Amino acid sequence: MDPYEEKNYLSPLDKNEQEPPPLREALVEITNGEVEQPTLEDKPIFPLDSIVEHVAELRKQIIKGLAVFVLFFIFAFSTINIWFPYVTRGHSLIILGPLEVVKFYMTISTTLAFGLSMPFLVHFLWSFVKPGLKEEESRFLGLYAPVMFVLFLLGIAFGYFVVNPLSYSFLVSLGAANFDVMVSASEYMHFLIMTTVPLGLLFELPIVALFLSSIGVLTAASMKKIRGWSYIAMGVGSAVITPPDFISQLLVLIPMIILYEISIHLVKRMERKQLESTA
Repeated sequence: MDPYEEKNYLSPLDKNEQEPPPLREALVEITNGEVEQPTLEDKPIFPLDSIVEHVAELRKQIIKGLAVFVLFFIFAFSTINIWFPYVTRGHSLIILGPLEVVKFYMTISTTLAFGLSMPFLVHFLWSFVKPGLKEEESRFLGLYAPVMFVLFLLGIAFGYFVVNPLSYSFLVSLGAANFDVMVSASEYMHFLIMTTVPLGLLFELPIVALFLSSIGVLTAASMKKIRGWSYIAMGVGSAVITPPDFISQLLVLIPMIILYEISIHLVKRMERKQLESTA
């Protein structure tokens, strides 16, 4: 007896399988069922136009700086005989080869050209970085830029009139006790630069301290707290940038300590003015 005979039930094996919907209809249903999500545009962090503009401005300032430097170099090289007595200071120098004369003159001209063109180079650098500075940073650098240049000249003058002659005389007299001292032109020029240019940079310490204080990185209390470690660091620095003799290191270390104490006083004074202005 067939159980499906009277009730007209279909056997599971006899069921017609439902045909799947066509592929196009399925895609339409899926597309209609999806929730549209907003698409985020991929915007670069640094716009390309802004980068190109900054690079073009930097290129412009570099070209102007190089042009000024080359002009001063030509001027210094063409008038080398005027500068020569002030550089050698009457010392008897020797040359060890024909090319050393050219090297000596080139070194003198490059150093003089860099010193003479520095105000222009600082102005070009200032013109480039000024749009990206904050208001207080721009006001600080605009106010103290002339002071920075004067301090650099004071450092150069201190090295030229004090450190260089004293250390040179001490080292030559130390060698003359047992040797026939003959100083080459290139070695003397290297010694002159080493005892002048680093001092010009070290004399910028008060301005650097004031700038760090103006942006909240440094305080007078923190400078007093690390005073001992600062003296040790300055002693190591003076030993690195000066000739290896105690006289030169002492002549550099003493002004550095004085400048550090002056920096503490200036930072404290700035903090007092800020408190008075906010009160």
